[in-house]
Amino acid sequence: MKPGVLMMKKSQIAVLVLIVVFAGAGFAFYKSMPLSLYKYLPFAEYKDCSECPAIVEIPPGTFMMGSPDSEPERDKDEGPVHRVTIPAAFAVGKYEVTFDEWDACVSAGGCSHKPGDEGWGRGRHPVIQVSWNDVQTYLVWLSNKTGKTYRLLSEAEWEYVARAGTTTPFHTGEQISTSQANFDGNYTYNGSSKGEFRDRTVPVGSFGANQFGLHDVHGNVVEWVQDCWNGNYKGAPSDGSAWTTGDCEDRVLRGGSWLNDPWILRSAIRDGYRIDIRINLFGFRVARTLPR
Repeated sequence: MKPGVLMMKKSQIAVLVLIVVFAGAGFAFYKSMPLSLYKYLPFAEYKDCSECPAIVEIPPGTFMMGSPDSEPERDKDEGPVHRVTIPAAFAVGKYEVTFDEWDACVSAGGCSHKPGDEGWGRGRHPVIQVSWNDVQTYLVWLSNKTGKTYRLLSEAEWEYVARAGTTTPFHTGEQISTSQANFDGNYTYNGSSKGEFRDRTVPVGSFGANQFGLHDVHGNVVEWVQDCWNGNYKGAPSDGSAWTTGDCEDRVLRGGSWLNDPWILRSAIRDGYRIDIRINLFGFRVARTLPR
């Protein structure tokens, strides 16, 4: 018997059986399946090369992007809430890109910038001190190396994979703790308890994954996405694509970091910074376009 099955409720086992039976129906099945059932799916996970980030395939779907007025500590740039449909499956980094993966690009001559690690360690720590422009260089190198199309997530794709079917402020629910993510635990959110402040990044995968199997979408490092900055969602794309108009000298960042209060880790939080800025809060995770 597969490990973990004994820990499942009978209703969950029934759902898993149905998914296995009907998965052969392919793309149409994924599009019509409720997001709440995705956590029972065996998502494909792989690496395109030994130095490449591990990626997870994400099914298409529809979700409500942004935060409602009732969400504690929301910002006005998180609205209006709007429906977004992700029309096709794509792949995304299981973890934030690490120093090991970035340093491979530097060693191969694909990246000229070798960022410092603040003395926190390289290896499996998320790369920091990389600008949006630096990230584009890494993505070109990775695409050329693998023959695949690597890119940043769009802002809509980022929120879709971070939420992973949830509608709460965090994929963990109405609250989040420092046993679930790396942030400044001196501060609380929505009645949560205080926790640890590590004052640095931690190796990727130090905390549990969300329902899509992704780690650290909340905290550790803030993640660059592809979109130009816009002050709200009026006129935003509804098809999951990146918003390529607006202030394109500022690009969007998502997810919060090791330094931030918990409200800044919410799935809907967003910010924008200049494309050439390098600080120890900023990193990224890759996306890859899949052939249709």
